Amino acid sequence: MTDWFVDTVGSGSLVLAVPIAVLAGLVSFFSPCVLPLLPGYLSYMTGVGVQDLDTARRGRMLIGSTLFVLGFSVVFVTGGLLFGSIGARLAEHQRPISIVMGVVVILLGLVFMGFIPLMQREYKIHAVPAVGLAVAPLLGALFAFGWIPCIGPTLGTVLTLANTEGTAARGAFLSFTYCLGLGIPFVVAALGFGRFMNAMAWVKRNQRTVNVAGGLLLVTVGLLLVTGAYDSMVESLRSTFGTGTAAI
Repeated sequence: MTDWFVDTVGSGSLVLAVPIAVLAGLVSFFSPCVLPLLPGYLSYMTGVGVQDLDTARRGRMLIGSTLFVLGFSVVFVTGGLLFGSIGARLAEHQRPISIVMGVVVILLGLVFMGFIPLMQREYKIHAVPAVGLAVAPLLGALFAFGWIPCIGPTLGTVLTLANTEGTAARGAFLSFTYCLGLGIPFVVAALGFGRFMNAMAWVKRNQRTVNVAGGLLLVTVGLLLVTGAYDSMVESLRSTFGTGTAAI
């Protein structure tokens, strides 16, 4: 088990892909799809009224937010597992696939920056039940499915990288790191709601800048895939860190 974990996580390709996935998760959290709705989601997942979030018991806030994050993590990690498995079956066609997926990621980056108006309309689930700790994981799964059209650009980039990993295990692990980037801020906000929202005031005032920065990250990844630079960087890292041959 230890050897499997070391080989999977120590893969040279993941050394490059994991930071991108974590950043993509953070960009998703700070996007207009998530951040403005944070008080409502914290209220739903913990069963605490919005006006009481800053004074609620930390234990309840921690449990509720953690269960919520676990709920959407199961969905996204399953997606990474699937895309990594597909990548393993199409390994001999990796170069043309990288080009096609790179073009898709570039388009997703432009969508994230708002440069493709026809794709700016948001299709997402606006109504969620007033629940609490018992069904917080289900609410997290609902968040994952309902917000896919909105966080799709960043999530799509991570799933593209999961496909290039060539194994189901690495694809799942990469999606897990995306969930850390998206989920940890939820937990931090739950534990100190008032201070967290005050700290987020700058993000709200500069939402356009955040979107452009996130979009540029996606476009950069897409260009690396299209030009083959990403594959070259992966091969260089694998020569240093190893290939993770024991990974499944």
